This record gives sequence, structure tokens and C-alpha cells, in this order.
Amino acid sequence: QVQLVESGGGLVQTGGSLRLSCAASGRTFSSYAMGWFRQAPGKEREFVATISRSGAGTYYADSVKGRFTISRDNAKNTVYLQMNSLKPEDTAVYYCAARQGASYYIMRGEYSYWGRGTQVTVST
Repeated sequence: QVQLVESGGGLVQTGGSLRLSCAASGRTFSSYAMGWFRQAPGKEREFVATISRSGAGTYYADSVKGRFTISRDNAKNTVYLQMNSLKPEDTAVYYCAARQGASYYIMRGEYSYWGRGTQVTVST
């Protein structure tokens, strides 16, 4: 069982930056691949970024590639999402997700554990 708690969301102007954190409980964090997803009002939850359990592998949605960076610190049981050059269309609730596995994963249904989300609002 893994419990995930996101933090770091907030209100930022277009072009600004935020860093989201996701703290995981348990002693086996390094065995979990992690992902970030987001859900805007009236839209389905969509994939943003994922990282393998070692941190060696990452993958991004085209919409955030070059602007967002996912990373992890297995000693701190934490995964991060650095978001730069934010746009109004990045406004959403951002969710952290986890699953055991050696690779990285981009499908929502592949994840077993979810956090409750943190709101990111980008103003014009």
C-alpha cells in the first residue's frame, strides 16, 4: 500500500514556474514507477509525465515537453514536477500516481495508487 500526498500547487502568471512535490509513504518507494496526470474542469484526466523507479527513464506528453521536468529522490520518497513557462491551458488539478514496475507508464489505468491532487491555476 502506498499513500501519496501532492503539494506545491497555486496561482501563477503566464510564463511563471511552479514545482510540485509528491510525498509517498512506505519503505519501497524505489520499486514504484511514478506519474503525473492532470484534469481540467470538464475534461478527462490526462497524462503529463512519468519516471521509472530508478529515475533513468522519463517520458512526457507532447503538450509539456521542453517545459516540464519530472524527477525523483528515492532517499526522500518524493517525486517532483518542475513546471516552467506555464500557460493558461496548464490550469488543472495535478495528480501523482504510482505503480510497481521496472519501466515507466503513460496510461491512467496502469497506475494502482493516486493522490488527491493539487490545484494549479495559470492566469493571463
